[in-house]
Amino acid sequence: MTRSTRTTTRTTTRKSTRAKAVELDLSDVDHRVGKPVGGGQLWDPCSTSDIRRWAMAMDNPNPLHWSEEFARESRYGGLVAPQSIAVALDYGHGAQPACVGHIPGSHLIFGGEEWWFYGCPVRPGDKLFQQRRFHDYKVADTKFAGPTMFSRGDTTHTNQNGALVARERSTAIRYLASEATKRGMYDNQLGEIKKWTQTELLEIEELRHSWLLSNRDGISPHFDEVKVGDTLPRRVIGPHSIATFTTEYRAFLFNIWGTFEWVGVPGVADPWINQDPGWPDGFAFDEEGARIDPRKRDGLYVGPSRGHIDGDKASEVGMARAYGYGATMGAWCTDYLANWAGHDGMVRHTKADFRTPAFEGDVTYFDAEIVDKDPESSWGVPLVQIKLRLTNQDGAVLVSCTAEVELPF
Repeated sequence: MTRSTRTTTRTTTRKSTRAKAVELDLSDVDHRVGKPVGGGQLWDPCSTSDIRRWAMAMDNPNPLHWSEEFARESRYGGLVAPQSIAVALDYGHGAQPACVGHIPGSHLIFGGEEWWFYGCPVRPGDKLFQQRRFHDYKVADTKFAGPTMFSRGDTTHTNQNGALVARERSTAIRYLASEATKRGMYDNQLGEIKKWTQTELLEIEELRHSWLLSNRDGISPHFDEVKVGDTLPRRVIGPHSIATFTTEYRAFLFNIWGTFEWVGVPGVADPWINQDPGWPDGFAFDEEGARIDPRKRDGLYVGPSRGHIDGDKASEVGMARAYGYGATMGAWCTDYLANWAGHDGMVRHTKADFRTPAFEGDVTYFDAEIVDKDPESSWGVPLVQIKLRLTNQDGAVLVSCTAEVELPF
């Protein structure tokens, strides 16, 4: 949006909420729009263990990412990482450039991701570097938390040779934790954690296992053979639990003690590297204490991710109970599409809007359909457009995703 539009939106929202005495303090945000930002940079190159850990955490069965014997016989001649690993080799689940500026009493959840992939696979020994920029924001009044900021940030991922691997635009949702807790939207919607019967669990596992076996050999559908209206194999993940959320969190490398350094931006005096975003009490890291105590830099013990595995902490930020990660849902989408595309295809672009988190006790279903074909795309390759939806057992939409996937003729 233009600067004038953004300012008008912000002013209007403040006027409409002043009577309720609820206001976002954006005084440290506006002057940062459009500027490069800093953040964390991993010290070490990507290893085979990093790739395998990521594939396991994302419930991704593709042997190209974990089986040395299989990968050596493939066109790649060895292990390659899933396309989704770019977010795991970044700091802050990819949200760093979308979480800029101090907003007192605020918390953050993910609102969506848009990815572009340029055909450069990540292999063991590669190291990704990030360039980040705070793109824009808008404020809207939401049922969830009243005045809510939707901010977007851009990240460019290149490898050690300067090759362009991927670009990402992330959307962060920043809101006042106290207001979200007071409104209790999810408290009213969720009810008790679902208790699954043994019969239901067997049905879930049968569907999950069927997808795990689909296209295990990486055979790519041919562009001229698929048609609009074709559906992709259905997938299910879950039931989600504290164990699965913790497994996902541990696969993001920046969460490991001492794995990254803080980097700025040459020529930028205040590039927002590791300043305080304004988290509520108990949700901030202890950077100095973490020089001695690893738990003080581990977000599951101390820090903004505590609510993901602790229902009481989740309630303090308006989320009612333990919940999953937006970046994980984005990775699920990419992996699901890439595995269907096979070794001779690839995901070129995804745009995923996150509607609601994956909550503890729920399951997530994947349903996708080919909605268009373009034999001469702007990418210079044949693409199919796919609509993908992630829903829970009650039909609530978690993610609405549109993707363009390259297939061979």
